[in-house]
Amino acid sequence: MTSAAAPPAPVGDPPRRRGRPIGEWGLAGLLLLPNLALLVIFTYRPLLDNVRLSFTSWNISAPVAHYIGTANYVHWWHDPNSHEVLRNTVIFTVATVGVSMVLGLALAMLLDQKLRGRNIVRSVLFAPFVISGAAVGLAFQFVFDPNFGLVRDLGHRVGITVPDFYQQPHWALFMVTVTYIWKNLGYTFVIYLAALQGRRADLDEAAEIDGASPWRRFTKVLLPQLRPTTYFLSITVLLNSVQVFDIVNVMTRGGPQGYGTATMVYQVYKETFVNNQAGYGATIATIMFVFLLVITLVQVRLMDKGRQS
Repeated sequence: MTSAAAPPAPVGDPPRRRGRPIGEWGLAGLLLLPNLALLVIFTYRPLLDNVRLSFTSWNISAPVAHYIGTANYVHWWHDPNSHEVLRNTVIFTVATVGVSMVLGLALAMLLDQKLRGRNIVRSVLFAPFVISGAAVGLAFQFVFDPNFGLVRDLGHRVGITVPDFYQQPHWALFMVTVTYIWKNLGYTFVIYLAALQGRRADLDEAAEIDGASPWRRFTKVLLPQLRPTTYFLSITVLLNSVQVFDIVNVMTRGGPQGYGTATMVYQVYKETFVNNQAGYGATIATIMFVFLLVITLVQVRLMDKGRQS
């Protein structure tokens, strides 16, 4: 008795060879590639071009830039105008950063309480931050106008002699500083308010039960919790303050008396587009970049130490 042979199994397509999976890091790199390309093209390449131009003498209307080595840097170091501009930048930055952060924290602590109408006040305080700096500068031109401004009118009502803010350099710098603080105070206020609403209230309650004074609770309980926020604000507010241009350009155009209110950013603009010295303007921009890089690295280092402690 013979058994029938089983029919041969059907032959299918050979199994496909799968490629090596790219993994999570490969996928992340692929997704980041467009942003990295834009960052290189529009940030790092112009930065390197700026450094290269800082070693040249280039009239912006001329087709060719001539290499002159470090002559622009030597000129900046010995230029009295650069010293005045650097002083203005330091004074303006220290004043705006310090006052904005102190007032922002004070207002945030006040409006963190259960007060009637606090949401309206919060909106009013934050509103100037979203307004154009040029528009704010135009508005405050009338506030500080020496002939019919609001400050002049208030001074006359209380019997105070109001200085001419547009003719005296130190008062002009004060005017620009006040205007900038008014515009950007809402930023520090909102960030601090968010940090206060996320803090641990039980720590403050425990300190109060233990008999700690309000000042001790503020310095020993609240401020340590706000330390990361303070470090973050110190970096962002400083970078924004150093780069101010619109308010200075609208209100004083860097004057009076030459460079009375000019900051380094405004000097870059003036040397490049007014005096047509693009090489020298690139030099000032490079020096400012180095200053900001060093300050930012120091702040980040301090922030890391604060987190570790």
